[in-house]
Amino acid sequence: MQVLDFPFIRLSFELDNFEHASMFLHLAIFAGFTLSAELTHSLEGLSGVSGILAASVFGQELFLLHFHSTDHVGLEGHYHWLLQLIVLVSLVAALAATSFPTSFPAALVLSTAVVFQGCWFMNMGFMLWVPEFVPKGCKVQLTSSSDSMHGAVACGSHDADLRARALANMQFSWILSGIFDVCGISLPEISWQMQLKGWVH
Repeated sequence: MQVLDFPFIRLSFELDNFEHASMFLHLAIFAGFTLSAELTHSLEGLSGVSGILAASVFGQELFLLHFHSTDHVGLEGHYHWLLQLIVLVSLVAALAATSFPTSFPAALVLSTAVVFQGCWFMNMGFMLWVPEFVPKGCKVQLTSSSDSMHGAVACGSHDADLRARALANMQFSWILSGIFDVCGISLPEISWQMQLKGWVH
């Protein structure tokens, strides 16, 4: 798809690239607004707006992941479906943290969901794009054109597909457990330090 029609500039993008850019556009708007509010010391009064923008980031991400123009099928589709679960939890937690700004559980769930999303993106990158990490019985199939390169993981048999999906489910569970372990270990220490400094009673 040709976006701009200038004599010496050829900007050719595919629709899924626009969808990814739209996700990052919302993130940039949220980050820019929150940073400027922080630098001007007006974040306290604008925390509701910042929270709504954070929720819009996750809402837009969920919308674009669910109605993506690229059909993610097979193993790649399963990884994207699990990602949608994380983004949905992030959206609900962002709305809860915005509605109840003093709620520690809402803030904790939001923070955990954002960390989980980042870890899941990295896991997806390795499992779907690095041939050495692709599950046994599956392989990366790369197709390239003059403008871009696409890849998909194809499994050789139904059993290999089921095994790869089960591995994705276990990775999902292990990553979430690891994040909760770090929270469970660090939160009592942080709480103790805050009590020593007199920040909480």
